Amino acid sequence: MRQSRRGPGAATSAPARRGRLRAAAAIGGGAVLAWLGLATLRRRSGPARGQHKLDLVTVRGTIGPVRLQRGLAALQLVARGGARYAGSAPRLFAAAGEQRQQLRQDLALETAEDVAQTLGAMKGVLMKIGQMASYVDEGLSPSVRRTLSRLQDSVPPMSAELAAGMVEQELGQPPERIFAEWDPEPIAAASIGQVHRAITKDGRAVAVKVQYPGIAEAIAADLDNVALLRRMLRITAPAQDVDALLAELRDRVLEELDYRREATNQTLFADFYDGHPTICVPRVIGELSTRRLVTSELAAGSRFAELAGMSQHERDIAAETIYRFVFRSLYGLHAFNGDPHPGNYLFHSDGKVTFLDFGLVKHFSDEELHPLMQMARNLCVRNDPEEFRRSMEMAGFLVPGAPLSTEAVVEHLAVFYATIREPGPLMIKPDYSSAVVRRFFDVRSPVAEYVSIPRSYVVLQRINLGLFAVLGELSATRDWRSIAEEIWPFVQGPPSTPMGEAERAWLARRRTATGVR
Repeated sequence: MRQSRRGPGAATSAPARRGRLRAAAAIGGGAVLAWLGLATLRRRSGPARGQHKLDLVTVRGTIGPVRLQRGLAALQLVARGGARYAGSAPRLFAAAGEQRQQLRQDLALETAEDVAQTLGAMKGVLMKIGQMASYVDEGLSPSVRRTLSRLQDSVPPMSAELAAGMVEQELGQPPERIFAEWDPEPIAAASIGQVHRAITKDGRAVAVKVQYPGIAEAIAADLDNVALLRRMLRITAPAQDVDALLAELRDRVLEELDYRREATNQTLFADFYDGHPTICVPRVIGELSTRRLVTSELAAGSRFAELAGMSQHERDIAAETIYRFVFRSLYGLHAFNGDPHPGNYLFHSDGKVTFLDFGLVKHFSDEELHPLMQMARNLCVRNDPEEFRRSMEMAGFLVPGAPLSTEAVVEHLAVFYATIREPGPLMIKPDYSSAVVRRFFDVRSPVAEYVSIPRSYVVLQRINLGLFAVLGELSATRDWRSIAEEIWPFVQGPPSTPMGEAERAWLARRRTATGVR
């Protein structure tokens, strides 16, 4: 599918419906809302990063104190921002023109520094919110987003001693005895764990992802704080089904804590894409993976920031690979890797991309995928607005019999299908991804009162809020409709690019080897 909107839905009063849509926005795209809510934040002198991190992540104890501590840290973040902006108000008032704009930019950059430092130290769900804000372009300046991009893979790590202790807990011996070589300095640090280089005793170069001690308690505390949203929304919109969305969010996030599940997901993707011309997924080393540690083949490549400085051709073919990976996985593997942020890609020449981090994967049944295919087929292939509307209603995205014209429904949702409604080369620009974000959170439209996101499809909204933001950042140009036709099971169109030719040959080899069509 592509895009369908917002929050939990049912036919209640207009204010209640708008409240419901705000709830879905908070769940499906919390990063943007959190950035808007936290864009007040001020850097202050305080404990060193390592100590800050230890206080906020590795603390042990009951969930109640942890939740209180993390909630307080977030409130302090907001308070520091309020103090900064209040203190700067006289200068902003007195300044004019370019000087005022520069002052605002300086304040925003200082805010971003504080957000990156604080959320980077806190890890967990709150850091994921910051990660998403770093690449969803909705009015953030490039310098602010560059600062927030540190949250993608370069946050303050845990100490070498803590990491070694976790390895010993999980594998029974310290890393220096488990591996022939162990690098105590992490090569990446993210929201739930950090990654170390190592050499196995049989000579394989591997990446070892080690979960932060105490992160389970921290995430549970964050999710319990999210429950505040439930109570607030039940007051403002008592008829809405917020519980289903919060339950889906909780299930997906808690799944990430079990690295055995991640190893299973990664193996599934690695097997499926084995031999693919441009999509690479590192193999998991099962005997060196546990619930809180996963070891896989070491991959090297350029980071997203480096790709942004390469030629437009390199950006275009890398974007095509990312696009094919997302939709080939959805329609071919019936799975969606729900964490499409730039820190999870490594780029190589000729469009090759290595995909990392398979903790947040949503699996779909045939029954769940069928409505998504029907919506795309009815709107984009058959160009039948009435059937498109009916398929939206049957899937649960649109309230049946809503007092709306079909033309209004199509117009409201057209932005989510804009890249695939017509064939031909199309550049995805940052302003397109911004338009997608604005429409996703648009609660003023009369159509928005009657659309909702069924629980099964909540994670898929990361296509709207993540994938298109990444492609827009690359200003990627491709014939997206023709690529989609190659992938759609109901079309199976001919190859439209050289990559498509290579992929068709790979598919033929795969079918011969597996007997699966």
